[in-house]
Amino acid sequence: MSQTHETAIAANPFSITRMLDAPRERVFRAWTEASELMGWFGPQGVTIPACNLDLRFGGTFHYCMRMPNGAELWGKWTFQEIQPPERIVLVSSFSDADGGITRHPFVSEWPLETLSTTTLEEAGEQTVLTITWLPFNAQDNEIARFNAMHQDMIQGWTGTLNQLTAYLATA
Repeated sequence: MSQTHETAIAANPFSITRMLDAPRERVFRAWTEASELMGWFGPQGVTIPACNLDLRFGGTFHYCMRMPNGAELWGKWTFQEIQPPERIVLVSSFSDADGGITRHPFVSEWPLETLSTTTLEEAGEQTVLTITWLPFNAQDNEIARFNAMHQDMIQGWTGTLNQLTAYLATA
C-alpha cells in the first residue's frame, strides 16, 4: 500500500464549500492565472507581492504572502491534475524564497505537504467551490496535528474565500 493511500485512510479529510456568484469558467481563471491569484489569494490583509505560475502537470505556483505587519511567508503548489474548468489537484507546502519545501512557520508538526483538491460545479450562473485537504506523505504525528486543526483551517479558508468572493464581485 502506498504512503499516500495510507495517509488518506488515516487522516480525517478537511473540506470547505462556498457558493460563488460567478460562472465556473470565471472562478477557474481566478484560481489559475497569476495576476488573478495576486488579487485575492490569502486571508484579509495579506497581499501577494510576488509569484510565479507554471500551470501544467508537475508545474508550480510559487508565491510570497506579505502579512499586514510586513512579515513574508512563502508557499508552493505543485500541480498533479488540471481539468479546466472543473478540477485542480495539487500538493501544497510552505516554501522558502527559492522554492524549497519548509515547515509551517508556527506549527512544527504540520505536514510538510498536503494534497488539495479544488472542484468547481456549475449551479446556473453561480459556482459551487469545494476544497478538500489531506496530509500527503505525512508521519502519524503530522496527521494527528492536521486532524486537530480543522477549526483553524475553517477560519483560514473562510477568510481566503471571503477575499475571493469580494474579488469576483469587483473584477
